[in-house]
Amino acid sequence: MRKILLPIITILFINFTALAQVKTDTTKIDPTLKGQYQLLLSKSKTLNGYKLVNPSRLSGFWQNVRDSLNTDRKQLVVTRKKIADQGKEIVNLKKQISDTESSLASSNTKLNEISFLGIGFTKSNYNLFVWGLIIVLGLALVIIILRSAKHIHEARYRSTLYDEISQEYQNYKVKANDKEKKLARELQDERNKLDEFKSRGR
Repeated sequence: MRKILLPIITILFINFTALAQVKTDTTKIDPTLKGQYQLLLSKSKTLNGYKLVNPSRLSGFWQNVRDSLNTDRKQLVVTRKKIADQGKEIVNLKKQISDTESSLASSNTKLNEISFLGIGFTKSNYNLFVWGLIIVLGLALVIIILRSAKHIHEARYRSTLYDEISQEYQNYKVKANDKEKKLARELQDERNKLDEFKSRGR
C-alpha cells in the first residue's frame, strides 16, 4: 500500500509545485510547439525512470497544439481555396490564351491568304505562281523574239534576193532594150541598103 501511495503523493506534490510555478515559467516559454515541448520535458520530474508531467502544463501544451492545428487547418483551408481560385484563374488564362492563339492563327491565315481570280492562295504559293507565270511568259517572249528574228532574217534575205533579181531584170531590160535598138538600127540599115539596091537596079 505504501508503494502505491508514495508515488501518488509525490505526483500530487509535484503537480502543486508546478502549478505555483506556471506563472513565472510562462515568461520564459519559447512560443513554438517545440520550445513548449522542451519546457514541458525540462519541468517534468523523473520517478523510477518515468516522467511525471504537470497536468496543467500538459493541458496547456495540448491546448497550444490544438490551437496550432486549428490555425494550420484554417490556413490550409485558405490555402486550398487560394489554390482552387488560382486553378480556376489558370484555366481561364489557358482558355484566353487558346482563344487568342486561335484568333491569331485565323488572322495570320487571312493575312497570308491572297485571292487571285477568285482562287485563294497563301503568300508563298501566290509568289510561286506569279514567278512561274513570269518565267513562262519570259520564255514565251524569248521564243517569240527568236522566231521573229528568224522571220526578220528570212524576210531580209528574201528582200535582198528580190532586189538582186529586180536589179538583174532591170539590167536585162536595159540590155534587151539596147539590143532591140541595135537590131532595129541594123534592120533599118539593111532596109536602107535594100532600098538603095532597089533604086540602083531601076
